[in-house]
Amino acid sequence: MTLVLHSYWRATAPYRVRIGLNLKGVAYDYAPVHLVKGVQHSDDYKALNRQELVPSIVTEEGRVITQSLAILEWLEETHPQPPLLPADPADRAVVRAMADIVACDIHPLNNLRVQQQLTALGIDDTGRDLWSKRWIDDGFRALEPMVARHGAGFAFGDAPTLADCCLIPQVYSAHRYGVALDPYPAIAAVAARAAGHPAFAAAHPDRQPDATPG
Repeated sequence: MTLVLHSYWRATAPYRVRIGLNLKGVAYDYAPVHLVKGVQHSDDYKALNRQELVPSIVTEEGRVITQSLAILEWLEETHPQPPLLPADPADRAVVRAMADIVACDIHPLNNLRVQQQLTALGIDDTGRDLWSKRWIDDGFRALEPMVARHGAGFAFGDAPTLADCCLIPQVYSAHRYGVALDPYPAIAAVAARAAGHPAFAAAHPDRQPDATPG
C-alpha cells in the first residue's frame, strides 16, 4: 500500500508536508480535497479527519495521521535521513520554535475557515487582507532575527529543516496577501534558496494535480 496524502493545492499546511515528503524522498499518492467546494465536510472525509482539515496522511499500514507538524515529526522518526531536525537538543528547540511561529501563531489566524468567518461577520475583502497582513507581519518580525542569526542558506544552518517546511509555504501565503518581504531580507534569502531546490519546487502549489489558475 502506498502512502496517501490528502491535500489541497494552495493550502499551506499540506504544502509543508509535501516539502517534507520530498526532502525525505518518500513516494506518495495525492488525494485532492477541494476546500473551497467544502469537500472536507463530506461524510467520507470526516470519517478520515474529524477536524475536517487538511492534511491527512494514510500510511502504508493504513493508519491515519493528521496535523502537519505531527505528520512531519512522524516522518522524521520513521525516515530519519536526511534529518529535518539538528542533533543538538537546544538547536532542535530553536527549529521547532521557528516552525511553531508559523504553524501556531500565523497560519491559524489566516486559514480558510477564519477567512470565511470574517466574511460572515461582514468584513470585506480589504478588511480581511489587512487582518491577514497584520498577523503575517507579526510572525515575520519574530522570525527574521532568528533566521538572520541561525541561518546559513536555510532557516537554520545550510540544509533544510522543519523550519523551512513551514516557512516557505508561509512566504507563498504572504505573496498571496501582498505582504512585502523587503523588511525581511533573511527570510527572503531563504525563500530564494529554496526556490532552486527540487524538493521545494516539486511541492509548490502550482505543480500539484489539483492546481487551478487564478
